[in-house]
Amino acid sequence: MRHLMSSYGRLPVQFNHGIGAWLWDSKNNKYIDALCGIAVTGLGHSNPEINASIIDQVQKLTHVSNLYQIREQEELAEKMCALSRMENVFFCNSGSEANEAAIKLARLFGYKKGILNPCIIVMENAWHGRTIATLSATGSSAAQQGFGPLVPGFLRVPFNNTNKLNEAISANRDVIAVMLEPVQGEAGIKIPSKDFLPKVRSICDKNGILMILDEVQTGMGRSGKWFSHEHTQTSPDILTLAKGLGNGFPIGACLARGEASKLFSPGSHGSTFGGNPLGCAAAKAVFNVIAKDNLIDRADTLGETISSNLIKKLEGNKKIKEVRNQGLLIGIEMVVDCSHLVTEALRENILLNVTGGNTIRLLPPLILSDQEAEIISKKVCKIISDFS
Repeated sequence: MRHLMSSYGRLPVQFNHGIGAWLWDSKNNKYIDALCGIAVTGLGHSNPEINASIIDQVQKLTHVSNLYQIREQEELAEKMCALSRMENVFFCNSGSEANEAAIKLARLFGYKKGILNPCIIVMENAWHGRTIATLSATGSSAAQQGFGPLVPGFLRVPFNNTNKLNEAISANRDVIAVMLEPVQGEAGIKIPSKDFLPKVRSICDKNGILMILDEVQTGMGRSGKWFSHEHTQTSPDILTLAKGLGNGFPIGACLARGEASKLFSPGSHGSTFGGNPLGCAAAKAVFNVIAKDNLIDRADTLGETISSNLIKKLEGNKKIKEVRNQGLLIGIEMVVDCSHLVTEALRENILLNVTGGNTIRLLPPLILSDQEAEIISKKVCKIISDFS
């Protein structure tokens, strides 16, 4: 690793192949993957249908650029809009880029209204990416440290607090959008009250501003719905996706409806690699597999099974504050710092991570068997019990 920049605190393991929910390291040790590359490989490793789609496409055409029409892109956009009730899609390569596009759409929206200093309201503890604009929208001072000056035009309010949201809008005439995650992933699987998103939608409608939902981590069936906002029957004006969209192949998307869907014009935004035939072929296959194998309902069932097992087996453990889940977004919040449990988990041959210092985050694949779900539950409980 001597020629790699020190951007990551890498764990002492190197994987060389994977099948389904399992990974094997360079010493042929076997691990169950309860993290999915941070919510990316939702259909597991080496999924045969995804692989077949990628191989078929790579043998025909991988890239031509957006100077030309791309059939695979058009087909994928049609599928995504039908499922999300959005109207148009901009394709890119990552969640950060999708959120960057959403921010630019919002600023264009404000500009067309004559607002010269547009302001987007974002949430405390939010995570939207690491580009300068998305880092400015992100609510992590640690991630922002050393990268100032940050981009102006963001106003932060507490998550799950519509009173503070209303106050912020009333105090600032330049607010043009509210940007948030339906479930805060990096913050520790923080799930708002059931009426929060509908209230945000109502506030945005009342004030004539856009509602932007970052579903980079929560989308693509992980929440037990295609998109997490469907749990509250709420539709955003702008929706961002990535992570599980390509099951490991890098692709992101910014979807929009209504006025927001018509703001970009030729030359106003772009992406060299975004929406190339290969990425779109992978994403189309992901949608097909999720629908064919009914993995939306499966994610909901698996999430409830794992969470219920954890709650039952950890009952009485005084270091556990709460177990939260929405589908296969699972957080186990502890009353003490538990960052070191990532390394302990590796010794138990399970991959997970700790976010916020005190919340174990589980993001297992949607294709788990019942037996694999039980293995995850048992291993996590053992790690926590040994720590306690």
